[in-house]
Amino acid sequence: MNHLKKVDIEIYEAIKQELQRQRDSLELIASENFPSLAVMEAQGSVLGNKYAEGYPGRRFYGGCQYMDVVESLAIERAKLLFHAEYANVQPHSGTQANMAVYFAVLKPGDTIMGMHLSHGGHLSHGHPTSFSGKYYKVVPINVTKTTQVIDYREVARLAKKYKPKLIVAGSSSYSRIIDWEKFRMICDEVNAFLLADVAHYAGLIAAGLYPSPVPYADFVTFTTHKTMRGPRGAIILCKKKYGPIIDKMVFPGMQGGPMMHTIAAKAVALKEAMSEKFKLYQANVLSNARALASCLARKGYKIVSGGTDCHMFLVDLRPQKLTGEQAEKILESANITVNKNSIPYDPQPPAVTSGIRIGTPAITTRGMKEPQMAIIADLIDRLLKSRGDKKVVSYVKSKVKMLLTQFPLYSELKY
Repeated sequence: MNHLKKVDIEIYEAIKQELQRQRDSLELIASENFPSLAVMEAQGSVLGNKYAEGYPGRRFYGGCQYMDVVESLAIERAKLLFHAEYANVQPHSGTQANMAVYFAVLKPGDTIMGMHLSHGGHLSHGHPTSFSGKYYKVVPINVTKTTQVIDYREVARLAKKYKPKLIVAGSSSYSRIIDWEKFRMICDEVNAFLLADVAHYAGLIAAGLYPSPVPYADFVTFTTHKTMRGPRGAIILCKKKYGPIIDKMVFPGMQGGPMMHTIAAKAVALKEAMSEKFKLYQANVLSNARALASCLARKGYKIVSGGTDCHMFLVDLRPQKLTGEQAEKILESANITVNKNSIPYDPQPPAVTSGIRIGTPAITTRGMKEPQMAIIADLIDRLLKSRGDKKVVSYVKSKVKMLLTQFPLYSELKY
């Protein structure tokens, strides 16, 4: 970073301070993680200098022979890791990956079904403020009020009634197993495409700890950060027969030149995900999430759906008479980072919410295991029950610092 420090001290200082914030914070945001130094080296490489519009062997620029090597490796690794017939590794984000699938098989005004945002879905699954809610007629999928899980009979009833052309299965905050085979059966009954958005579950799927939708879905999209512990970006998997229309929609339909430095980082992350070390890591992510949810439940916190089968869970804070917005601010005052999150049938608006979402990928990357989950649950409980009392905040912040000192982050990086 010596060159940056000389050229732009303001940006250098911002990066330096952000590194320190990450080191000093207990990162519990389910969609965030810390990639390896190898991933970051690839993303910060000279590959970012090269335009490579098109695909391996079919570029619109010269000098792409090494770009072809990089992208081909990423494609083959994605197919091998997820046992997929076809892969496109160019999408810049999960939303753009979903958009490419929609635009490839739908027309504006077509009907889609996807989980409602406050019931675990994502903005790109049909929310009114998203392109997906503006371009298509949306039939939301809600979880049940009693169990807070998907009722597949209700999904089938809605599908038969509204005849969607595409059903999106997947979520940003649903903590239970999604039955991909049942979604496939429902889609077959109404002749709909099935898109499985596994942005959150991809790492667990790669490790064999969460069911894979690949055998059942026409299209599978996922982000390469979150549980995959790679760079920010996305990948589309699909049946081979859909490969050409997906490729054409990603480029030139959705994007111009691919970010080859990011594709290289994706390839590195995919290689890392093939290791036994990664499988053990994912097992720890899962056990940590279950342990943390159980510890909080024993302290009187209401866990949405009663637990978790993945890396994350929602906490319903109404029994504590707190909003998600309040809890997020209280926890952040002591360097514990979460995000406020709507819960099913939330009486609060999205900017306030009645819940928080908690995930374990980042703290597991730092090396924490189940004993630390009990400590974290106790710190969260103390903070929230104190309503942000200054003495309690000071106490918890010191405990957080002591805990994180045992699990250093990026100690090799020197600024």
